[in-house]
Amino acid sequence: MNIIQSVSAFHRLLSLPEPKHPQVSVINLSESVFLDDEIWKGFVNRFYCIALKRDAKGKIRYGQQHYDYDKGVLSFTAPNQMQYLDFHNMECGAGYLLIFHEDFILKHPLANTISGYGFFSYAVNEALHLSEDEENNLIEILHKIDRECRHIDRHTQEIILSQIDLLLNYSNRFYERQFITRKNSNQQLLARFEKFLNDYFDHEESAEKGILTVHMIAEAMNLSANYLSDLLRIHTGQNTQQHIHEKLIVKAKEKLLSTQWSVSEIAYSLGFEHSQSFSTLFKKKTQMTPLEFRTEFRLN
Repeated sequence: MNIIQSVSAFHRLLSLPEPKHPQVSVINLSESVFLDDEIWKGFVNRFYCIALKRDAKGKIRYGQQHYDYDKGVLSFTAPNQMQYLDFHNMECGAGYLLIFHEDFILKHPLANTISGYGFFSYAVNEALHLSEDEENNLIEILHKIDRECRHIDRHTQEIILSQIDLLLNYSNRFYERQFITRKNSNQQLLARFEKFLNDYFDHEESAEKGILTVHMIAEAMNLSANYLSDLLRIHTGQNTQQHIHEKLIVKAKEKLLSTQWSVSEIAYSLGFEHSQSFSTLFKKKTQMTPLEFRTEFRLN
C-alpha cells in the first residue's frame, strides 16, 4: 500500500515547491501538476484533506440519480482512507485543497470533535454543493489560513485551527441545508430505505443473512453509512441504527403476539445469533422482557 506521509511529499507529487508550513497547506489546483505516478492507483495519506473544486464539469452521482453541477463542490477525506485518482476521467477544473496533518490537531479540542463531522466519511458522490456566496465565504477562510502559513509564530497554530473549526461548522450548516433543499431526491431515498427495511424483514431474509446492519443498507442503497445516517437524522430525527432497532422491535412484537414461537426462535428469525442479545435489546426499548410483553398483551 502506498502511503503519503507528509504535506511536503504531497506537494512534490503535485509538482509544487515546499510548503510554507510543514503540517498545513492551502494548495491552488490551477498551479498544480499531478505527477504521472503509480502511487495514484491506490494510496492513503496521513492528513485531512478538504477539496473545493471550482468550474467542475460533467455530472455527479447522488444515490441512484445523476445531477449536473457547475458550482463549487466541497469534499472531505480523513487520514488513512484508501483513495485513487483516475487521470483519464479527472475534470476537476480549478479550486483549492486544504490539507493538514493529523499531528497538527493533537492536544487541541478539534482532535476530539473532528470525528463528529460525518462528512469526512462521505463518498465522493455525496459531495457538498455550494452557492456562489457559500463558496466565496469558504474561499475567504482558505485565504486566511494560507496567509497564516506564511509567517509562523507562537499564535499561528491556534489561529489556523480556529479557521479550520469555522470552516467545518459552515460545512455542517451547508450540508444540513443541502439535505433539506434536495427534497425530491431525498424523499426517494427515504422511500427506498423504508422499502428495504420492510422487504428485509417481511421476506424473512434476516434469518438467513443475520441481523441487519447500517453498512448492509448503505451498500444496497449505494450510499456511505455516515451519509445515510445523517440524511435520516435531518429528516426523521433518528439515525439508521435507531430505525433498524425500531423496525426490529415492531417485528418482534408482531411475532410475540401472533405466533407460538419461543423467544429463541423469534430472535433467530430476526437475525440474532444469541437470544440473550435480542432480549436485552427488547427490554431496553420496551422496559419489558419478550415474555412479559407476550403475557401482558396477548389475547387469550
